Amino acid sequence: MPDLDAIFKAYDVRGTVPDQFDADAAAAIGWAFARFSSAPRLVVGRDMRESGRELVPAFAAGAAEAGADIVDIGLVSTDLMYFASGRLDVPGAMFTASHNPASYNGIKLCLAGARPVGQDTGLAEIKALAAEALGRDRPAPAPAGRVEEVDLIDEFSAHVRSFVDRGVLRPLRVVADTANGMGGLVVPRVFAGLPFDLEVLFPELDGSFPNHPADPIQPENLEALRQRVTTTGADVGLAFDGDADRVFLVDEKGEPLSGSLTTSMVAASMLDKHPGSTVVYNLICSKAVPEVISEHGGHPVRTRVGHSFIKAVMAETGAVFGGEHSGHYYFRDNYRADSGLIAAIVVLEMLSRSQTPLSDMRRPFERYAASGEINRRVADATAVLAAVERHYGSGGASLDHTDGMTVDLGGWWFNLRPSNTEPLLRLNLEAPDEAACHQHVEDVLAVMGAADTKGH
Repeated sequence: MPDLDAIFKAYDVRGTVPDQFDADAAAAIGWAFARFSSAPRLVVGRDMRESGRELVPAFAAGAAEAGADIVDIGLVSTDLMYFASGRLDVPGAMFTASHNPASYNGIKLCLAGARPVGQDTGLAEIKALAAEALGRDRPAPAPAGRVEEVDLIDEFSAHVRSFVDRGVLRPLRVVADTANGMGGLVVPRVFAGLPFDLEVLFPELDGSFPNHPADPIQPENLEALRQRVTTTGADVGLAFDGDADRVFLVDEKGEPLSGSLTTSMVAASMLDKHPGSTVVYNLICSKAVPEVISEHGGHPVRTRVGHSFIKAVMAETGAVFGGEHSGHYYFRDNYRADSGLIAAIVVLEMLSRSQTPLSDMRRPFERYAASGEINRRVADATAVLAAVERHYGSGGASLDHTDGMTVDLGGWWFNLRPSNTEPLLRLNLEAPDEAACHQHVEDVLAVMGAADTKGH
């Protein structure tokens, strides 16, 4: 019997196939999700991983057994599935393991209107129902629901393009590294009819990721894109993850833009179009993000890390946009769901209007030096956090426990958060310049190391 404890995470379902996640588990989760949502229809899509060919029909059969009709949208990006959930106003399931290696697969779930499903918003109940389905010793009844196939990629492409004024776009040269992921299918369709000269690296859909991992937050996975941008004289590079819902950018010099920097730029554009609106950002984003939001007449709202928290706060505040350091960008007019493609064309519109290269356009938004996320395995995360709090709290730092612990020392700050799934602490630190950032990182890691040694 599948071990549901191993595959149900904080925000989704994910595990190795078939030892952790197999067709039996997929069928049970399909039945459970249909029962939990009580919806007459569910939309289901998948990425290019080979295991999806077996898992999706099993999920659909389980959901149909529970009485739900299935709208199968086939091979899609995750943001296309969210669009389908919003457009059709039905719950959705996307079979993907995003940036994880080929041996993994998983499911991202949402309720009607692309509303999030996480540990505190339904995943725990779905897990309990799936366990009930797996525990049955009777034959499953004949499916009561039916399956229909629907193609929504043209509607989705038009929707993405609606976020910009096509009349101001100029013929920029764009290189997109889709890493053999779903961007290879979706990106060319979205760019069709736009005045950009698009080149796609590794467009073939291949869930074995033969060229490099589909994880653009790791600098080494940007090397091919950076080289192609500089050697061809491109204006911008776009790097998508496996299910193409995240994007990272590089400028014409091949220099990457952080998720915080892109958040600041997109926020500025959205506020120019929607003056006085609220914009949300997670607490790991650069301090430049709320500064830019305020400077553009917006209202910055800080949230915990994670899509379910951001979407909930966007719903509460009516925020027009939300951004995360990890390359997720959320739009009110996209059912509050994230889309790397929408963020990318918003930046391309800004670049078209600016008449300056991206390396110049980025400068006003780039104000501090950041460490990036540094993971450290520790024996006792709680004890290490307490020791770090004692050390910096005694020095007069401002402490915030909204998500992990944020320590603000005025000129610099850091956040230290435990992983949801591993014995890790995640450190993100920001300082005025690179030298100060490096020194402060060394100091915080030394405090953590000393505390962890005592724990042993």
